[in-house]
Amino acid sequence: MSALNVAALQLTSTEDVAANLAACAALARAAAAAGAALIGLPENFAYLGTERDHRLALAEALPEPSAGRATPAAGPILTTMQALARETGAWLLLGGFPERAASPTHIRNTSVLLRADGTVAATYRKIHLFDVDVPGGKRFRESETIEAGDAPVVVETPWATLGLSICYDLRFPELYRALVARGARLLAVPSAFTLETGKDHWRVLLRARAIENQAYVFAPAQFGHHGGNRRSWGHAMVVDPWGAVIAECGDHAGFALATVDFEYQDRVRASLPSLAHRKVLNEC
Repeated sequence: MSALNVAALQLTSTEDVAANLAACAALARAAAAAGAALIGLPENFAYLGTERDHRLALAEALPEPSAGRATPAAGPILTTMQALARETGAWLLLGGFPERAASPTHIRNTSVLLRADGTVAATYRKIHLFDVDVPGGKRFRESETIEAGDAPVVVETPWATLGLSICYDLRFPELYRALVARGARLLAVPSAFTLETGKDHWRVLLRARAIENQAYVFAPAQFGHHGGNRRSWGHAMVVDPWGAVIAECGDHAGFALATVDFEYQDRVRASLPSLAHRKVLNEC
């Protein structure tokens, strides 16, 4: 298909899982009613803690991606989202799902792509973990509770090849180059960017990834105060292959809705063939 309507959702998740899932459902229904066929939820859509983190207790096992076959029984979060996909008739990207890991002390931060029938099309485990002391004295150590992934993931959809990533991955351009080398034309970046870093880096990094890969980027986002001292920047957006922001959510819950035009992408890549001109240099 030459075009696709995508929606990047923006919400303020807290420790109340039921309320978070209800907010996701309301926004997804509104996005589907507005014409979105691919709807992205942000990182930590089901739970975003304050000083405490109870995701270990909430973590669920995930079925392996299937070729349209029915999947085994799932946990309550996944079951709810599968029902939402079937209800809306849209593909859903669960931006950061709390997946059970082999270690009892860690989980995986996993992006799960659901088809419109609720089956799992792909899973991606976040590779780059946010172990950072941000301005203002806040300390984040994802590696203390998150098991990192180790593989780039692209997935074929009815529209085009989709490349998956999560939040802090955005700062590592080599990952996106690998996704595009595997055929990705649309790049997903579901996130919970901190207020401190997002205000200066979020937009410029998303535009950079779009420009250098001549790809569409859609970035669902957490926004606002989650409790305690945890705040997210928000500004869910969709960026086109020229680097123009074609949809953006303001300082509120909602969604950024845009049409992804693959014929336009073809014209951009033909008129400025930088991907074809790329040369891999030996490291100095």
